[in-house]
Amino acid sequence: MTQKSRIRTPIVAVLGHVDHGKTSLLDRIRGSSVVSTEDGAITQHIGATIVPIDGIRKMSGSMEKLALNVPGLLFIDTPGHHAFTTLRARGGALADMAILVIDISQGFQPQTLEALQILRSCRTPFVVAATKIDRIHGWRANKDQPFLVSFSRQNDRVKEMIETKMYEMVARLSDLGFSCERFDRVSDFQRNIAIVPVSAHTGEGIAELLMVMIGLAQRYMEQELALSVEGPGRGTVLEVKEERGLGTTLDVILYDGTLSVGEEIAFARQDGVAQTKIRALLKPRPMKEILVEDRFERVKTVVAATGIKISAPGLDGTIAGSPLQVIRGDPELVKERIRKEMEEIKVKISPEGLVIKADTIGALEAICNELETREIGVMRAEVGPVSRHDLIEVETIKTPYYRVLLAFNTPVLPDASDMIKDPGFSHVKVFEGKVIYKIVEEYVSWKDEQKRKAEQQKFEQIITPAKIRILPHCIFRQSNPAVVGVRVLGGTLRSDVNLIHLDGRKVGHLKSIQLNQENLREAQAGAEVAISIEGATAGRQFVVEDDLYVDIPERHVKVLEREMLSHLPISTREILLEFASMKRRSDPFWGK
Repeated sequence: MTQKSRIRTPIVAVLGHVDHGKTSLLDRIRGSSVVSTEDGAITQHIGATIVPIDGIRKMSGSMEKLALNVPGLLFIDTPGHHAFTTLRARGGALADMAILVIDISQGFQPQTLEALQILRSCRTPFVVAATKIDRIHGWRANKDQPFLVSFSRQNDRVKEMIETKMYEMVARLSDLGFSCERFDRVSDFQRNIAIVPVSAHTGEGIAELLMVMIGLAQRYMEQELALSVEGPGRGTVLEVKEERGLGTTLDVILYDGTLSVGEEIAFARQDGVAQTKIRALLKPRPMKEILVEDRFERVKTVVAATGIKISAPGLDGTIAGSPLQVIRGDPELVKERIRKEMEEIKVKISPEGLVIKADTIGALEAICNELETREIGVMRAEVGPVSRHDLIEVETIKTPYYRVLLAFNTPVLPDASDMIKDPGFSHVKVFEGKVIYKIVEEYVSWKDEQKRKAEQQKFEQIITPAKIRILPHCIFRQSNPAVVGVRVLGGTLRSDVNLIHLDGRKVGHLKSIQLNQENLREAQAGAEVAISIEGATAGRQFVVEDDLYVDIPERHVKVLEREMLSHLPISTREILLEFASMKRRSDPFWGK
């Protein structure tokens, strides 16, 4: 085995906006169909597929003659780009290269831009797949043909449309600081990023996409992919799964070194770092997805990079997304390294925020990233099911809209479930979901609604400004209580408030408002209503044509001026100003 051929399979991640066709593209490459079983048709769990080099050669006839030493491509079927950032071969992204999927017609969406930022910050080489070319009006599909062959068979109008879309994409990427060109026009793949137009639906362009990926790996990544074959195996746990007849197993992406049956491995559990002996290594058949395929073949040894299932005693409670390493030499050193990595997990904890429980570290980090971009704090983030203890902790959070637990893809234990159903426990809100962006959206819209309700309640409790005029010929009762007809000149008149003159003389207490013998809670500007005033006598405390104001307590004026001014109509603001100016004549700092 020459040194040159010791190059491991590159790990490839597929990123892009929701619904631009990431999984369909992978399925086309794999020749299977996972999309239909996914939640919300968006990939939520991380699988891996090895596409052997022979499979790629077969797809693209033009490569038959090339001498290739890349053994194939290992695709991580990630939930979009979040897992890309979270699945770290610690210290860098786990993926060696990426395919950025962009819908040729929809172009750049928020998550496309987010993915580009991530690729730039991780310095990951990538290729752009411009998908859904078969949706372009008038496109004539040529099943499984290379794009260039298919493109040459289209009519001029379609060709022109594709060229325009390509041109727009290149221009947009150039604005973002990436130099790109259609793959057949790229002369230096190190300087320019290739755009390959493809259709996952018809298979057009897939061969070229794989060719470009292999070419990139072969030409520019030999150093990165050079393998320490003899080195201890290192990997990332994708998923912890119960398998019939095997108990708890781990689905792992091995990204470096070798892993053999009988070796001791160190891994992270919820109760700390543990070690165990590998009982069996199970490999899926090539060209299939780890998550779907349950017929395995047993192997003695595997070499990176590969997706492998590990069966061993004591794997319960392993944290998905965590590092795993073969122990050679001092076990404590290896364990310490894993402990350190676990502590570095990028979840920003803030003193005030909500609580998250999820099934994997990747999901925790992804949800935290998503919340962070919306400036929502996270007080605690843990892997595992939702327990009664979690709910009791959430209950102690002071801010009502943070008194929330987000449970992503993780079970709620029976005692916690009973607690949630208990009507007396209604002040803690639990959101459950299997799609990251949906669970976050649900929470955000609930939070906004809560804030709106709180504002509304505050409004209802605050005494609002109003100005009224006593109408002529409308004194229905002199006193005890005085009943008079008034016009509301501005603001909102509510019952149960005190009335006052603009010079500060007190009038009495407005007890009720009536219109056509019916009691009203409030009357708006312009209304003419009858009011009853306790403690006032017509002709003494007030006379016909007097203008009276609602007497607003000082702390209510503070709230109105500081927090609610923008919500008040202009006429109401004017009355508030008149009233506050009167009060401030004797005390300039009144209500400030």
